[in-house]
Amino acid sequence: MRRLEIILSRLVWFIPTLFGLVFVVFFISNVIPTDPARIIAGENATEAQVVALRAEMGLDQPVYIQFGRYVAGLATGDLGKSMYTQREISEDLLRRLPATLELTLAAMILAVGLGVPLGVISAVRRNSMVDQTLRLLSVSGLAVASFWLAMELQMYFSTKLGWTPLNGRIGGWGPEEITGFYVLDSILTQDWASLGDTLHHLLLPAITLALPAAATLVRFTRAGVLEVINSNFVLYERAMGIPVPLIIWKYVLRNALISTVTQIGLIFGALFAGAVVVEAVFDWPGLGTYAVQSILQSDTKAILGFSVVVGVVFIGVNLLVDITHTFIDPRTLK
Repeated sequence: MRRLEIILSRLVWFIPTLFGLVFVVFFISNVIPTDPARIIAGENATEAQVVALRAEMGLDQPVYIQFGRYVAGLATGDLGKSMYTQREISEDLLRRLPATLELTLAAMILAVGLGVPLGVISAVRRNSMVDQTLRLLSVSGLAVASFWLAMELQMYFSTKLGWTPLNGRIGGWGPEEITGFYVLDSILTQDWASLGDTLHHLLLPAITLALPAAATLVRFTRAGVLEVINSNFVLYERAMGIPVPLIIWKYVLRNALISTVTQIGLIFGALFAGAVVVEAVFDWPGLGTYAVQSILQSDTKAILGFSVVVGVVFIGVNLLVDITHTFIDPRTLK
């Protein structure tokens, strides 16, 4: 019952949080000194044509009326039409969403698979050479800019060694589309050639996103394990003769992962939003590339649609984190 109360209390804040996000992005997009109508009309358009296009797009209305119309449409699931392509923004975003989610999930799996074990090792070998090296690498991983790391990986592994593709999501047409996730679709259709090609293209972008996230998880896992490892129950279990590796991986890690799980939720949201830079470098056909194109074209409605989708995903992930906390730490149910 308490778990349900926690979920409902988080859901109550969903709409106000989303409304605040839309308000801020809408305000920022309207104070930027650009005229989308003039950009779409082109350099050779007359002033009369620009004025007519501005009226057709509703840009001649006061900002508060434009905002009210957008929120009213958003309440019915209508994100509007792209000012540039004249397609429904929701259709464009849904078509590109699987590519971004696939990249983000791959990066998250790599980050957790590297960060959590290395954080445990760093804590167990505290102040050793291994610990010092891992701490140095984690600080370096946090300091590295994603766009620089992406270009360096491209230059070395793609251009110099030729081991990985330079950009793109797949070399050919791809597997038969069922879910939009190429890895899953390749497995479902048993298209092993497409699966290998997809993983080949996915490797460098996923590594680029995963390394800074893994560095964060190393630091938080290390701190959590160090806090728990000196607890009385750990000393008791060691005195009982239980093997140290079993104590660490079965008992210590569960108690130490409370803060780490929170970070995993925040990191997923950050990776999802931060994929913009990585997708632009690797020409990945996801939401990030769509956002960059929309910004360059001053397509404010498309930018708003992207922000709404990212906000919904971020809020949803944090809700899952809160639910996971109730299973990891039963004290939250008291």
